[in-house]
Amino acid sequence: MDTPYGSDPTPVWERPEPQPRAAPVVLTRAKIAAAAIELADTHGLDGLSVRKIAKELGVGPMRLYDYVLNRSELLDLMVDDVYAHIAEAARPAGWRDTVLAIAHATRAAALDHEWFADLLGGRPHLGPHALAVGEANAAALSQAPGVRGVDDLQRVLSALNAFLVGAVRREVTERRTARSTGTDVAAFQTGLGPYLTRMLATGRYPTVARLVIDGAHLDAGETFGQNLVTVLDGITNPIAPPPAP
Repeated sequence: MDTPYGSDPTPVWERPEPQPRAAPVVLTRAKIAAAAIELADTHGLDGLSVRKIAKELGVGPMRLYDYVLNRSELLDLMVDDVYAHIAEAARPAGWRDTVLAIAHATRAAALDHEWFADLLGGRPHLGPHALAVGEANAAALSQAPGVRGVDDLQRVLSALNAFLVGAVRREVTERRTARSTGTDVAAFQTGLGPYLTRMLATGRYPTVARLVIDGAHLDAGETFGQNLVTVLDGITNPIAPPPAP
């Protein structure tokens, strides 16, 4: 079983690159990560293996183990490569604009690399680019009204991350389901519409009926943005202290 960050006491990000061999194909960790990302984008994490990456690079599988000790280290490199692009959104700006930009960049990255959504909210991401994104986000939120100290900062980070991970993973899951089953609105209405109509006609589900009948089909990006603003406003606005007895 892979250990969380490889079996070497020195994390993969801090180990020197192996000395280049006199071989037709020159390898680097960045080159290996790029090939792995391309495979994962096409086949998902289940379709990712050292053997397949080596084949894409035109080398023997054992050469890759000079650069990454196991699958965990490979995932670490892939994830941090994605965070390098997210970090580009974390440019100096007001605290609110910075937080919103990072959140939107994270969603965009997960839609471009669906496997990345599978790794959000699980093992900590501690590569240098992931830490840079985390620093920018935390530093921005520390300037928000209502965030008075480290305890408040921990709470707002936790709440924001819970929303972000949940929203992104749900959107990716729904997109995968629609793609794999061919589900669309018309097919759903044809298959389950009559049943749902009968159930709503009972009058036992008036609020659900209102959502189904009157609710519009919302754009995923617009919904994400509006919900993000709602969550951000709620967790960063100062809460008035209770009145004195």
